[in-house]
Amino acid sequence: MFPCDFAWGAATAAYQIEGGWQADGKGPSIWDTFCHEGGRVCEEQTGDVSCNSYELWEKDLACIRRLGLTHYRLSLSWARLLPDGTTEHVSQKGVQYYNKVIEDLLSCDVSPMVTLYHFDLPQSLQNRGGWKAAAMATIFDSYARFCFQTFGDRVKLWITINEPYVCAKLGHEDGIHAPGLKEPGTAAYLVGHNMLRAHAMAWHSYDSLYRPTQGGVVSLAINSDWLEPLHPDCADDIAASRRCFAFTLGWFAWPLFVTGDYPETMRAAIDTQSRKLGYNGEPRLPTFSKHEPPVFGTADFFALNYYTSRKVKAGLECRQGMSMKSDRDAEEVLDPEWSICGVAWLAVVPCGLRKLLKYIKDTFHDPVVYITENGFSQVGPLVMEDAQRAEFYKDTIQEVEKAIGEDGVNVRGYFAWSLLDNFEWADGFSSRFGLFHVDFSDVGRKRTIYRSGLEYAKVISKYKAMYSKP
Repeated sequence: MFPCDFAWGAATAAYQIEGGWQADGKGPSIWDTFCHEGGRVCEEQTGDVSCNSYELWEKDLACIRRLGLTHYRLSLSWARLLPDGTTEHVSQKGVQYYNKVIEDLLSCDVSPMVTLYHFDLPQSLQNRGGWKAAAMATIFDSYARFCFQTFGDRVKLWITINEPYVCAKLGHEDGIHAPGLKEPGTAAYLVGHNMLRAHAMAWHSYDSLYRPTQGGVVSLAINSDWLEPLHPDCADDIAASRRCFAFTLGWFAWPLFVTGDYPETMRAAIDTQSRKLGYNGEPRLPTFSKHEPPVFGTADFFALNYYTSRKVKAGLECRQGMSMKSDRDAEEVLDPEWSICGVAWLAVVPCGLRKLLKYIKDTFHDPVVYITENGFSQVGPLVMEDAQRAEFYKDTIQEVEKAIGEDGVNVRGYFAWSLLDNFEWADGFSSRFGLFHVDFSDVGRKRTIYRSGLEYAKVISKYKAMYSKP
């Protein structure tokens, strides 16, 4: 049984829905630059307009109300609030926009969960080194304090940074996300490190300066697949799956919830590979300074983004030089029995979420958990009667309920990805995750609810009715 105060939500991100990329003095972000360079995104698409939520917020609010959500997760556009990324230049139009969004949500009894950073770094800060620069942590802390001061009297659920793994690896190792850097085996670890430092500084700022009067909670959203050995009786596959967990979930959760440092499995694997390659530079996985605010304990809840699962087998002897892939020395594969939805990477495995929730409970000291993203993609011809996605949500929510009732996991909320079809990063508009379809050929960006949206609304309504019974 879900608790009576369970958060039933949906999630979005600023660059993916807002559009208005130059409206009212907004500064450019790294995703504006990345898209405009060309050759980066499906069909040369951009988020310049997207769902146009900057002008059509009331339409989004109507969608939220139709679903009956109790919570809505949104992100703030850093460059919309602070065009050059610093508090020296504040856009009052940006502040007004988010004030209206927050006020409108609260007037409809919907609680906002606000993400400070969802992939869209101001380009001016990228020009100063971006997340590779140690100074970015202090700059982010200043931005976070500005947001806590400006919106924290009404926002009680905060996410500092969304999916640092994705930002680090896809943006700085693989080059397929902004800022499009390909510096294998080095930059991603540095970026992840600076993001953890930034998060910790912001958490300590909130804890000392704002929590006493605002009473909110702060965390960092970690994405993870469920991982298990391809051959459960094979010691090498078991070890490989543990390494994969260390390099993904553990990379960020271990410092926050366990030791204040990276998993020893991760550091040992990287150092071993460095020696094999004759690398004699600074350790590729940085260490945390004792002179900065500690990272351990800086998550008031576990914010989990889960989409899929993988089987893991031991890797072959590395032949590709320095890279994250060679460091982890493991291969992730799909179970042929799993169905694939839309994009090739997304196998439909609702039971994997329950297994991952139990793993989090057992590994990270039984934290409060919010599932801050989970969803199902549709590609190709538009299908409004999306029965497979409706079934996916039904099955997934049942698995969450089992995790709560049978496994004792302290899950407090579930946020579907996404409220709307939107700009899905390098996939552009080709991949549709929305509970509402958005007609991007229509100037008014008409929103139409999918069958899956109707079914999700029924689930929420059912549990709301149960809570209200005397």
